[in-house]
Amino acid sequence: MPWSAAFDDPISLAGGRKLRTLQEAADHIMQLPEDAQRASHWQTAIETLINAAETGCGWTMFARIAMLRALNADARRK
Repeated sequence: MPWSAAFDDPISLAGGRKLRTLQEAADHIMQLPEDAQRASHWQTAIETLINAAETGCGWTMFARIAMLRALNADARRK
């Protein structure tokens, strides 16, 4: 499955921006500070995005869930 594969439902970010594809989600993570990227919730999101891009087979849904969980984990810390 290509990195351009879309999530079934876009992921809404604060400010109204939406992550629609695996690539947009990966780009979002890469824009985070390095210490944030190393947090376990973001590492899980990265791993599931890679699995989705490499294998497909339902991993897109898991990648979306991992992204939502990581975003929520960061929101709770603020």
